[in-house]
This record gives sequence, structure tokens and C-alpha cells, in this order.
Amino acid sequence: MKTICSLALSSLLLTVPFGFAVSQSIKGAGSSAAAPIYQSWANEYQKSGYSAVAYESIGSSAGLKKIRENTTDFGASDVAPSKAELDKAGLVVFPIAITGVAPVVNLPSLSDRPLRLDGATLARIFLNEITVWNDPQIRQLNPSLKLPDLKIKVIVRSDGSGTTYNFADYLAKVSPAWSSQYGVKTSLTWPHTFIGAKGSDGVVQAVKTTLGAIGYVDYGYVQSNGLKSAQLQNVQGHFVSPSNHGFREALMHSDWYSKSSFAGTLTQQAGEGAWPITMGTFALFPKKTEHPVETARALEFFVWAFMNGDKLVQKNNFVRLPDRIQSLAYKTISSVKDKSGAPLSVKIILNTVAQN
Repeated sequence: MKTICSLALSSLLLTVPFGFAVSQSIKGAGSSAAAPIYQSWANEYQKSGYSAVAYESIGSSAGLKKIRENTTDFGASDVAPSKAELDKAGLVVFPIAITGVAPVVNLPSLSDRPLRLDGATLARIFLNEITVWNDPQIRQLNPSLKLPDLKIKVIVRSDGSGTTYNFADYLAKVSPAWSSQYGVKTSLTWPHTFIGAKGSDGVVQAVKTTLGAIGYVDYGYVQSNGLKSAQLQNVQGHFVSPSNHGFREALMHSDWYSKSSFAGTLTQQAGEGAWPITMGTFALFPKKTEHPVETARALEFFVWAFMNGDKLVQKNNFVRLPDRIQSLAYKTISSVKDKSGAPLSVKIILNTVAQN
């Protein structure tokens, strides 16, 4: 068990329930990128004798809609709404883990050699300006590869997606043309020649079955589906592959770490091995809940996950939050109140997940 911030937990009710079980499921909905971590946590949580967790992997935009409409116990998003947006919707947000977006390709001719791309080239592909794999700009970055004279099939998210938001945020930082034409949004109007896919699973399947494809997806899906990721040139000028180490490097060079703030994105951070499209993933709750029992039960799930879930974070190719950021999450959890303004009674479940 890790050290936790006693100040942040001071307003939570400290209990050690044994054999505690609730028949009604905790309901969550949103980010498809974060679905593997929620599913792992949920499986272990229920195995330990606690509530079942029913998580809908429907995309960040849909998850935000559900929590705003009060039709789920928690929302999940790869984008943290602004303070103004949170205040307007009556919500609070806290991060749960760090991951990254990877451009993935279906080019069997590369064998085991990685394709190298820089930000400008990747932006031009998704701007529909580079349309074949042996384009001179791609060849210049990959002089030792035999690139095919093959049309690039671009796979994009058709639904509102935090993965799309972070991918667009990166491209806006490296390409003035992208910033001007598309900007940074969860949902974009793509060229009609692009192939739209719903959810991370949809992107995975489209890339795997489309020769010449390029798409973007959370790193956990790259690993679990055996996809081939391109290398990207980072701020330091190094070509790097996505990895937990690269996500951690980006995190450690960000305001998240230096200022204990998770207000900004984690794209294009410094660091020798930093991955350029690192991102956080977040949970959202009502600031004042009309369903205190259900909300408290859902918050208990996250407290348990933070205290017991490090092994599962790593297993699913995410990076755990630094203690200073996790303490902010605990403070947010303890700030949720019922409709009358009274703090919720949130149990701290101290039994740990087996570490073998």
C-alpha cells in the first residue's frame, strides 16, 4: 500500500469493511481509451467482495453527456473540462492515470522496422496533403525503408473522443496549418475520403483490416492488439516509440508535476525520451449529488483503486499518478456533497490486491 495524503483524506470516513457487498452495480461511462483500466479495476473490486462496476466504453463526449444528465454514477473522459465548464455543469474532475496516443499503421512491407514521422509530416497526412506512403517527405524521414507506392488510408474516430482531442492538441502545437484549419476538438469534420470508426476498438479493427492504413489509438490498445506504432520526433529532436517510460518522462517535465496542476494537456513536453502525445484520463462526478448513496459508492471504488490499483495501472500500460497529483484527487473526492451541502460518507477500503 502506498503512502497517502492524510490531509486530503481527513474528511473521508475511515473504515475497513470486510465481506461488504452491494447488489446494485456502480455505473460509469465514457472514455474508450481508459476502458481497459476500468475493466481491470472492476474485476478485482468485485472479486474482493464489493460492488460490481458496469462501465460503458462509449467515448469521452458521450461520457460527459451522461454525467451532465445525471444518468450515470461517474463519467470518464480523456479531456478535463475547464473550471468554467465544470462550474456551469455542477461537476468536479480528477485524473486517474496517464497514457498516450500512438499513430498506428498497417504496412507489412516494413517488417519489424519502425516508421519514423515528425509532427509536420503526421499533420500533413491527417490534413489529406500527403496521400501516398512513398511521398518524398516520408521517404526523407525513412531513407533505409522501402516504402510502398500505396495510397494512405486514414482511419479516424467518428465519435466524440478525448483521444481525438489530445491527438489534435499535439498536431495544433506542431502545425500552424492544422491549428488554423481544425484546432483542438473532441470531434472533427474529416475529409470524406477518410474512414470513420467508432471507439478505440473500431479504430483497431479498421487499421488491422485495411492495407495502407494509419490511425491513432491509446497505447494500451497498441500493446493488446499487436499493432505497429510509428515513431515520432519529440521536442528534444529524438525519434521515440510510445512507452510507459516515455509517458512518465513527459509527465515529469510538465506542470502536472512541477506545479501540482492538471489543468493543461501533456502533449509536446520536454524530456529526452518523452512521448509527444502523452495524455491524462479523468473521472467526473457531480459537485452536489442527488443520489448520495450511489455517488458515495462510486467514489469508494476510486479510493480503493488509488490505494490498491498500481499493479493494474501498469499491467494495462498506463502510468500511475505522482503522489502530489493523487493527493489532489483525494481532495476532490472529499469535496463532493449531497444536495443539502453535507459531505458524503466515503469509506476507505484498506484491504489490498494480491501482489503475486
